[in-house]
Amino acid sequence: MPSVVSGWFTGQLMRRRDWDRLLTVGIDEAGRGPLAGPVVAAAVILDPEAPIDGLADSKLLSPARREVLAEVISSTSVSWALGRAEVEEIDALNILQASLLAMRRAVAALTVKPHRALVDGCYCPQLPCEVQAVIQGDRRIAAISAASILAKVARDREMLRMDKLYPGYGFAQHKGYPTRAHLEALAELGVSPIHRTSYGPVKRYLQINR
Repeated sequence: MPSVVSGWFTGQLMRRRDWDRLLTVGIDEAGRGPLAGPVVAAAVILDPEAPIDGLADSKLLSPARREVLAEVISSTSVSWALGRAEVEEIDALNILQASLLAMRRAVAALTVKPHRALVDGCYCPQLPCEVQAVIQGDRRIAAISAASILAKVARDREMLRMDKLYPGYGFAQHKGYPTRAHLEALAELGVSPIHRTSYGPVKRYLQINR
């Protein structure tokens, strides 16, 4: 998966006040907690003329529902984009800075530039527009919910690909999160090229087995 992916929907010509209103982008990420794989961010400018029913925090939705909504979001949004930070960047920068980097990449890839950005959580990336952090924004702001869904779906798909490249770890099931099955596989198989060596369980394995 490239570091940025984007899409664009033209929609109908809108009145000036509608255009100003839609140029708010919602931003969220997926993959801060896993021991393996990239962190993926999404940026979404929703079309106010085409509200999407069922938007919510991606963690509250089933995988099947996320896939359906991701298709609707990507086909009806004014603009959307993905950005990511790789395992090497996560280990070099720390996960917070890598997440902010992924967010900046997502916004930079938008085909329509926003006037304002709303970001889930407590921290804001540096962007060339007004930025506001929103606690639990993925449950409160539709555009952030949409970004949450796109980021989660994209990262889950990536981990399904990684499961085929690195069989035995169970990436298709746990998506890199530190489940018991993942930790047991790590102890048995060792560290893969997509594990985050700065994360505690991985770091401890390397220290014990060096």
